[in-house]
Amino acid sequence: MAHSSSRPQTLPPLRHLLVVGGGGREQALAWALRRCPGIEAVWVTPGNGGTEELGDCRSLAIGEQDAEGLIEACLQQAIDLVVIGPEAPLAAGVADRLRDAGLAVFGPSADGAQLEASKAWAKALMRDAGIPTAGHWTAASANEGLELLEQLKRPLVVKADGLAAGKGVTVAENLEETAAAIREAFAGRFGSAGERLVLEERLEGPEVSVFALCDGERMVLLPPAQDHKRLLEGDRGPNTGGMGAYAPAPLLDQAGLEQVRQLVLEPTLQALRDKGIQYRGVIYAGLMLTAAGPQVIEFNCRFGDPECQTLMPLMGPELAQVLQACALGCLDLAPDLSVAGTCSACVVAAADGYPEAPRKGDLIQLQPDPEPKRQLFHAGTLRQKDGQVVTAGGRVLTQVAQAEDFDQAFTSAYEGLALVRFNGMQFRRDIGHQVRRS
Repeated sequence: MAHSSSRPQTLPPLRHLLVVGGGGREQALAWALRRCPGIEAVWVTPGNGGTEELGDCRSLAIGEQDAEGLIEACLQQAIDLVVIGPEAPLAAGVADRLRDAGLAVFGPSADGAQLEASKAWAKALMRDAGIPTAGHWTAASANEGLELLEQLKRPLVVKADGLAAGKGVTVAENLEETAAAIREAFAGRFGSAGERLVLEERLEGPEVSVFALCDGERMVLLPPAQDHKRLLEGDRGPNTGGMGAYAPAPLLDQAGLEQVRQLVLEPTLQALRDKGIQYRGVIYAGLMLTAAGPQVIEFNCRFGDPECQTLMPLMGPELAQVLQACALGCLDLAPDLSVAGTCSACVVAAADGYPEAPRKGDLIQLQPDPEPKRQLFHAGTLRQKDGQVVTAGGRVLTQVAQAEDFDQAFTSAYEGLALVRFNGMQFRRDIGHQVRRS
């Protein structure tokens, strides 16, 4: 196991991997990493009801923030690389603890994770580095927020400063909605995440997600993806963690992606370096493509969920080594990451009552799927002692499919979803409406 501070001359052997987390994103990462040559076993902690169905993947019952338990497991299983999926353990400094124990970790330090864990911190970083983003103000009390609104006299985007599981944002349509969102947040709607708010100018334009795999100095960009946040068809209803996605999003061509690299991602990595932060992990830029060019809506410090599920099947066999090289700070030693030239589509099947109060414990019936260009990733599922799988979270499963064009990819994804049944299952039938002709 290479210590994070020493730079190797060549990439060390890579056989045993640990993926931290139990959602659909982590299931997709484990599936993709397991396909890379030379990988003998992938452990997932805590994993979910589908982990053991992935060949040579095993779940370990260790909490994602239990650093001591994770270190012990890594030593026992001779883990060569740890990939941390969710934001909460990153913000809590789990990557730091594992690195201090001599492990190679793909995932930023707690300092770097502030990009997502504090919207105010990220906004200040962008302002100082000249990265294009919406005008913003912070408020530490309801009175302060309402006074600002009174001065500005226009609807704003209201964001909880801290981690709110992707649900801490209100895009208000008018002054009344803005005021109500400010009051709700300070009344405790997001717990401690809402003790400080960031109020932002509303931007207009389509949204797109861009992911950069970083080693602290260098980066590799993945194809852009587009996520669907709203629960209901026609992009209506409450915000969710994401109901489906597709990649590559045609909103950004190669030139557009290069512009995002130069305007947003490289200055961000440089600004982190200037603060003494060696950022080794994913920088996820949520962008709005405005008339004035790309603007950052927010940063995340990990892969998007469900964008990760739609991207992983496009990744080439070099993925594991690329993540390892990022973890060790030597991306220049990694092979180039190849990306399939096909279209990938994914649709999330959620539980009854999601996102407010998802119902759990419903039996999931899965028919075998013979189609090799489809993947069914488990998320909020639990395998019972009798081997049956039941619902155990809001977003239960993600059906993913690849094809030559988006019409075929989405047709295939919905055909795959027809093989899945559980009581109260809900999903959107219009995912990818931006790129589908049929």
